[in-house]
Amino acid sequence: MSDKQKTIRKAVTVKGKGLHSGVEVELTFNPAPANHGFVFQRTDLPNQPLIRALAEYVTETSRGTTLEENGGKVMTIEHCLAACVGMEIDNLLIQLNGPEAPILDGSSKIYVEAIESVGVEEQDAEKVYFTPSERVEYYDEAKGIHIIAYPDAELSMNVLIDYNSKVLGNQYATLDDLKKFKHEIAPCRTFVFLHELELLAKHNLIKGGDLDNAIVIMDRQVSQEELDRLAKLFNKPSINVKPEGVLNNLDLHFPNEPARHKLLDLIGDLSLIGMPFKGKIIATRPGHHANTEFARILRQMAKKEKAKKHIPKYNPNDEALINVVGIQDILPHRPPFLLVDKIIFRDEKTVIGIKNVTMNEPFFVGHFPGEPIMPGVLQVEALAQVGGVLVLNTVPDPENYLTFFLKIDKLRFKRKVVPGDTLILKMTLLEPMRRGIALMYGEGYVGDSLAIEGEMMAQISKAK
Repeated sequence: MSDKQKTIRKAVTVKGKGLHSGVEVELTFNPAPANHGFVFQRTDLPNQPLIRALAEYVTETSRGTTLEENGGKVMTIEHCLAACVGMEIDNLLIQLNGPEAPILDGSSKIYVEAIESVGVEEQDAEKVYFTPSERVEYYDEAKGIHIIAYPDAELSMNVLIDYNSKVLGNQYATLDDLKKFKHEIAPCRTFVFLHELELLAKHNLIKGGDLDNAIVIMDRQVSQEELDRLAKLFNKPSINVKPEGVLNNLDLHFPNEPARHKLLDLIGDLSLIGMPFKGKIIATRPGHHANTEFARILRQMAKKEKAKKHIPKYNPNDEALINVVGIQDILPHRPPFLLVDKIIFRDEKTVIGIKNVTMNEPFFVGHFPGEPIMPGVLQVEALAQVGGVLVLNTVPDPENYLTFFLKIDKLRFKRKVVPGDTLILKMTLLEPMRRGIALMYGEGYVGDSLAIEGEMMAQISKAK
């Protein structure tokens, strides 16, 4: 059976305070067309900016995930997005009249109930999943964070947390079917250690927090006087500590509720890949920064996989978009180091160039006598020059700028390039340029055969 994209039948609104801002916010889920994805809209700001729920727009992850685009910002969006993914929704316009998604009860439960109240409907478009073609890994040795994704036909997640605490030690949570999300993961609330709670309150960060939307873990001995002061801070008549080492503000839904909440956060943050995911994820000590960095890695991989499905075609009968003379008006390179003969395609995100490899190239004299092979480093340079044409397209006077490459990553050579080959060079922006820095994915083909691929980061700078 085909798997169709889904949205909701009609709009539905939830109301509540933002955890850190304390602002009363209305959040409205609206139906959206196929291939729309999750997009937030700040209706309280001039021009009502749209903010796409994609990893490249993450700007802050210290106490929740924050997105920023088009002059608009929206904070603490992970519980809302987890509910959308858990209910297998693909397309929504999510409108807010404030800076932060409501914290509600600290879980995804109320968001799930809102979606259920209006119903889900299939759309006339196939769901397109991303499954990594190989093992993908994120590792932060200093913090003991390790997230791995393996190719798999279905989504499954295993999360392990360890806070080196007598009260909250090792906990483990799993999800092997999204249909279990509603009952097993959605009700699981955020948690906070007492020392964190006091620090956040001191820095005026949890204006919308109260003891009804977080599990408070007591990581040190406290006097009744301190408990009374805490009760006063959160407008409670009295509080005490349970034998399990947590405040008596809430009853746990599950013995491992903190670990399940971390799994909830991971689902919400990984929605920033921008498409539904299939694979097996094992996460040790995940957090918003690691989650969103991992989402960024997976999103870039998804873009590269998509690009590979669109092998550029070259017809020598077609007129060049930019010939070799025009290229020299853009790039400072000159023969024998100009390694692009013409540009056949260019838009805001992609450029395709051609390098005709001939025996007349001076490097073939020594590389190698009797078996001429184009050096890999010069294939990289040819890609880099095509990338230069792409990034210099963003300035009105490219002749006054230079392109400096900052990093080359995940470089692979797939086949030899020899005299007589026509090297088709394609460079694609992986994310929007910021401060003159571009992250690109490069591919070089001979016919339909991939010869070279890799990621490149470059910066444009005005020539002196």
